[in-house]
Amino acid sequence: MTFPRPEPGQSIFTLSTPLPVIDEDRLQANIARVQSYMDAHNLAFRPHIKTHKIPAIAQQQVQAGAKGINCQKITEAEVFADAGFQDILITFNILGKEKLERLSALNEKIADLKVVADSVATADGLAEYFAGKKPLTVLVECDTGGGRCGVQTPQDAIFLAQLIHDSPSLNFGGLLTYPKAHSEPVVEAFFSKTIEELNARGIACPIVSNGGTPSLFSAHLVPSATEHRAGTYVYSDRAMARAGHGTLDNCAMHILATVVSRPTPDRAIIDAGSKALTSDLLGMSDYGHLIDYPEASITSLSEEHGTVDLSKVNGKRPEIGDKIRIIPNHTCVVSNLFDFITFHRNGVVMRVETVAARGLVW
Repeated sequence: MTFPRPEPGQSIFTLSTPLPVIDEDRLQANIARVQSYMDAHNLAFRPHIKTHKIPAIAQQQVQAGAKGINCQKITEAEVFADAGFQDILITFNILGKEKLERLSALNEKIADLKVVADSVATADGLAEYFAGKKPLTVLVECDTGGGRCGVQTPQDAIFLAQLIHDSPSLNFGGLLTYPKAHSEPVVEAFFSKTIEELNARGIACPIVSNGGTPSLFSAHLVPSATEHRAGTYVYSDRAMARAGHGTLDNCAMHILATVVSRPTPDRAIIDAGSKALTSDLLGMSDYGHLIDYPEASITSLSEEHGTVDLSKVNGKRPEIGDKIRIIPNHTCVVSNLFDFITFHRNGVVMRVETVAARGLVW
């Protein structure tokens, strides 16, 4: 048995829940707003598909002016290559024969594939596997304060860039970082120092890739960067609104849920739990913003149930059977929880898209 897919023309409030729905107008406005900013600052923009995992949305982003796409896994990149995308960056250290086999096939299939490395072990593994094959473009990932992957100093970046540059099976593609939000001076200092030394060694650095949605509209404060990567902006969510990236009115994704129980006057139970809203708090105290009851709070989640505290709601409270709309804390995770996404305009279903790259482990 399959979950019933909505049909164009239906009201979203007649649909079975829990279900994520996307406002087409807000989606398009988010795409246009960010692309306009990037164009104004002569920055190439590379959207991260992690937020939507849907080729049709990536196509909207590219048609608006984006340069290629950013994926996190080979399997995601394969889905988008099958959909015709030719400029793909995979921002993950790729190790092991089973992954390298698929990476090589992908490199042969599309015109412009790029990956990252932050260690000699990763770079050597790529160099060895791609020997005698179409050369692979590799960027050096730099930790400029984000505390995740990346070489730790400009000197480390220069050393690894030289190693990649000298390998006949690899092409040095440039530098990349996923920084701590609002740390542009630190990012610029790291990049500019590294580029200066690379130039002194005669090593071209064609791509300097910065990233992140939270500080998206500060991207121009890293003048060494040639491109910026961001994903969450396309739908936006409660965490992005809190970070100052627009407001709740820019959030294109809502979760439709139904009140299934009212055990007490101050408590409602909805059919959206951690398998619909995610358990991500991201520093907040509750699990989503209830649009129609902003004083209410989703205080806890089990897998299929959400508990809503109504004690601060003045006036009418939701009753059993009522549908409510929720802005999730973290939209990217929600996309990976559903097989399809429903898009609407003014509450009327316009289209349904399969989340083609969801659930792909590597």
